[in-house]
Amino acid sequence: MDKIAVLIPCYNEAKTIEKVVKDFKEVLPEAVIYVYDNNSTDGTAEIAQKAGAVVRHEYRQGKGNVVRRMFREINAHCYIMADGDDTYPAEYAPEMASLVLDKKVDMVVGDRLTSTYFTENKRPFHNFGNSFVKKTINLLFKSDIRDIMTGYRAFSYHFVKTFPVISKGFEIETEMSIFAIDKNMYVENVVIQYRDRVDGSESKLNTYVDGFKVIKTIFRLFRDYKPLAFFGTIFAILSLLAVGFFVPILVQYLRSGLVPNFPTLIVCGFVEVAALLSLCAGMILESIKLKNRQDFELQLIQAENTVRALENEENH
Repeated sequence: MDKIAVLIPCYNEAKTIEKVVKDFKEVLPEAVIYVYDNNSTDGTAEIAQKAGAVVRHEYRQGKGNVVRRMFREINAHCYIMADGDDTYPAEYAPEMASLVLDKKVDMVVGDRLTSTYFTENKRPFHNFGNSFVKKTINLLFKSDIRDIMTGYRAFSYHFVKTFPVISKGFEIETEMSIFAIDKNMYVENVVIQYRDRVDGSESKLNTYVDGFKVIKTIFRLFRDYKPLAFFGTIFAILSLLAVGFFVPILVQYLRSGLVPNFPTLIVCGFVEVAALLSLCAGMILESIKLKNRQDFELQLIQAENTVRALENEENH
């Protein structure tokens, strides 16, 4: 079991991967550097191996698929995850690792947005998207994570081995953040200096396509992690619509004793029934969510027992 494992998912990062591997080896000499190549065609894997990294492969395309593979295969007390594009300085890694190893933090977030991201990054829609995602998640989930989309993070063993990876692509960071919030994980923010990509290195993130996937992921996880709030909101909207159309009919009936708009009245009834069904669904799913939360606490205990068993094997 490694003390510190540096995990670097890569896809066509030949221009920068050698520097990234050497930088992390310099600041964390005790760490094992793992580069997971995701079907690169420019020799990224070979360059990383020559630089001293342990190179492995994930053949299903997408960052989420790579993270799933890394988290399954690697056992470590502390995991540092960074991109292979040299936008995240390695010198912050020791501080992030110390928070995990010494303070028992479950996830350390490398916060770019508080420092240089908006001046270094030359893609205005990326800037807007990062701010929008951060504000939306912190509002919906009542949290204080300062950079949702950052790829520079540190994790504990407990986080890695209990985090169910669902996303296939760049939505993975959003999924990690919301999982940590919902499961009451210990999260810390570390302000880092961000630098833009070197000339000739291109981002694999599509602003619009991946941005839409991230927004879709936020609302999917809001439904899954806060079902009563999600379905309660639907209940409130439908009830307001039903009442809004019913009130004029009621006023007319009180004045004349007649109901001139039977079709509208019937629709109001069906809308209110749908609203009540939504509320009931939210209440049932909230109970299931609470049971899942209890089961998750047991998973944490099992993860702790696994760590101790691995340590005992190493000692013997």
